[in-house]
Amino acid sequence: MSATDTYSKSIDGNLDPREVERFAALASKWWDKSGKFRPLHQIGAARLSFIREAVTGHFLIDGRKVRVLTGLSILDIGCGGGLISEPLARLGGLVTAIDPAEENIEVARFHAKEQGLKIDYRAARVEQIAQGGKLFDVAVCLEVVEHVPNPEALIASCAETVRPGGLLIMSTINRTMKAYGLAIVAAENLLGWLPQGTHRWERFVTPQELEAGFHDAGLENVRFSGLVFNPLSDRWTLGSDTDVNYIAAAEKPAAAEQVA
Repeated sequence: MSATDTYSKSIDGNLDPREVERFAALASKWWDKSGKFRPLHQIGAARLSFIREAVTGHFLIDGRKVRVLTGLSILDIGCGGGLISEPLARLGGLVTAIDPAEENIEVARFHAKEQGLKIDYRAARVEQIAQGGKLFDVAVCLEVVEHVPNPEALIASCAETVRPGGLLIMSTINRTMKAYGLAIVAAENLLGWLPQGTHRWERFVTPQELEAGFHDAGLENVRFSGLVFNPLSDRWTLGSDTDVNYIAAAEKPAAAEQVA
């Protein structure tokens, strides 16, 4: 059964079946580091560095520890083949990872088993997790918000899965002409780093829009960092330039103590 067949009956207006089908069709390619998902493999270290710093800083964890996420429950939203789920698990996180495409989940489960990693993979949407009521210390949603019709609704659903005092981390692409030139014209059409049609410029999200969505969802203390590609070194690093790719963290306020 295809991903679209599986989820077409439960679409509430914020799941694009074409997007799900596109990534489901590429499911077998997730762990090919020189294939269609090469940019995600390359950007992984920079994204993980931001996550590690944001989480250790927020929860006051000694960043020198090898398994700095030990004991923290983490939800990876739109996990694909598990490219960020696996390193989060290696850092000690108790990872639950979800994706609407069963094809992606099957690949992720198989790869994690080969690596000896215990990750709770589920073919599910974040709205379902939010409705279930389980809360996580950290939720991450990377390169997903630009693929849905209603980014504000996705941000709100992601925030619902975070416990009071927890952290939401999201990454996406800015809606600038520079991003159009690099992420679509160059990456998809000229260099073939990504399949054509992977991105739609009008769905890119500006940092101001993401921050507004965070605040509307009750989150605060938003922190941004650019994800910057250096073509000379062929490496991604964190930096101040958010014109194209960027990542952000926001905190859910801790529950107020009840007064007797």
